[in-house]
Formats: sequence, C-alpha cells, structure tokens
Amino acid sequence: MEFGIVFLIVVIVLAVVVLKKTIVIIPQSETKIIERLGKYYSTLQPGINIIIPFIDKAKEMVALHRGRYVFTNTIDLREQVYDFDRQNVITKDNIQMEINALLYFQIVDPFKSVYEINNLPNAIEKLTQTTLRNIIGELELDETLTSRDTINTKLREVLDDATDKWGVKVNRVELQDITPPASVLQAMEKQMQAERNKRAAILTSEGEKQSLILKSEGEKQSAILQAEGLAQARIRRAEAEAIAINKITEAVGKSTNPANYLLAQKYIQALQDIASGEKTKTVYLPYEASNMMGAIGGIKDLFQIKE
Repeated sequence: MEFGIVFLIVVIVLAVVVLKKTIVIIPQSETKIIERLGKYYSTLQPGINIIIPFIDKAKEMVALHRGRYVFTNTIDLREQVYDFDRQNVITKDNIQMEINALLYFQIVDPFKSVYEINNLPNAIEKLTQTTLRNIIGELELDETLTSRDTINTKLREVLDDATDKWGVKVNRVELQDITPPASVLQAMEKQMQAERNKRAAILTSEGEKQSLILKSEGEKQSAILQAEGLAQARIRRAEAEAIAINKITEAVGKSTNPANYLLAQKYIQALQDIASGEKTKTVYLPYEASNMMGAIGGIKDLFQIKE
C-alpha cells in the first residue's frame, strides 16, 4: 500500500516535470533557438510553444548583462545599447586621445546571431574598437572634434555592413566623450583665448572706424550746411542790395546817376567810422577827396527838380 502511494507520487512529479519541459512560454520581443538532438529545429515565437522534453533543447549564447558576459538561452529582440569603455585612438596628426562610444543595435535574425558568431557582444565590441581607430586615424584632431556627426555616420555604416552576416542591425552610434591630452587641451584653451582676443580687437577697430566715419560724415554735413547757409545769406544780401538799387534807381534814376549816390554813401560812412574812433587825433582825407565832393554834389542833384 505504501509502495503504491510512493509510486503515484513519483509519477505525478515526473508528469509535472515533463509538462513543464514540454510547454515553453516565450514573452513578447524574445525568442529561443531549439535544437533537436543537436541540430537546429525551430525558432520559438512569443506565446505558448510545445517541445519534446530531453530531445529538444534551447541553444545557449553569450549575452552582455550589466557589463558582464553571461550564458543564456533567451534571445532579446529589442534594441540594445552597449556603453563601451574608453578607447585610446591616434589621429592623423599623431595626437593620442580617449573616446567613449555608445552603440545601439538590434538582433533581427536570431539564427545568424547564434550560429554565425561565437560571442556576439565581444565581436561587436572588438569590431567597434578597430573601426573607430581606423576612422579616427584618417582625421586630424580639429576634424575629430568638429565632425562628430560624420564620424558617427561612417562608424554606423561600417558596423551595420559588417554585422549584417551576424543577424544584427546597427541603428545608431554616438561618440559620448572625446578627451585629448592635457597639453593639447591647454594649447586649445590658449588658441581659443587668442581667437577671442582677436575678435574683440577686430570689433573694437570696427567700432572706432565706424565712429570716425560717422564723425567725418557729421563734419562734412556740418560744413556743407554751413556753406549752404553762407551762400544763402550772400544770395539774400545780394537780392536785398539788388532790390535797394532798383528802388534807388526808381527814385533818382531820372535826375542823376544812382551809382554816385551809393558811392557818396560809402564815403560818408567811411569818414564817420574814422572820426568816431576814441583815439583818433588826425583825420586823413583820401587822395580822391575831390571825387568825394563831386559825389556829394551829386547828392545835391538828387533833390533838384528837373524843369
């Protein structure tokens, strides 16, 4: 009786174990490679899958988990990111520096990722390192620092082409850090400081130049306006004198020459100016005094009424 109970328990346990090994539940975005008696049999799809226990077996592969290589029989089909350690690279102008790269890839063919390469994460890492060294070796330091997008594009294209036979799709590559040597950083800092000083000097010179130009333009405009003002004043005075002469001509033109009248006015005004001086003791009459008298006589004629 007791033997029968023990036998029944053993059968139930074996049934549970066999059932557990027969039914395989695959989560979404994951898969497993099944080998039957050591030969590829099928690639399991998400959901419930039935296999033959002890005959069918999931193929193990190497994966990177939290920075360590581990063996697993589950293949993750989601996009994965590898943060590689800093790599020493040498530029075309023989400058050694450190570069840290991020690689985003996705397994698109589980069969190739298992059977075409022994250690997929290690192969991708080594391929990334060598390709990065080759690309950086073709560029000078300045090009390396200013051409990240170009480097990322070239690196992605090379890696995507090389990993295609492993069933891997490289979606994106990003250079996270580019660290030149300390001496180069100091030289770059001095160069940038010199460039800033140069730009500041250029801006100062441009400002002074513009200031001088504006000042010259202002002086030019002021001189032009002043000259125009003088010209307008002279024109106005000439017009006023012309009007006065016309008036005099209208008044005296019939009796005498108006020029004699104007000349007499000038002589009289000049004599008044000479005589009005505070320290004037002697008054010199001009040599042409007789002419002045004649001009004054002409004034007398202004008041004569022509018969």
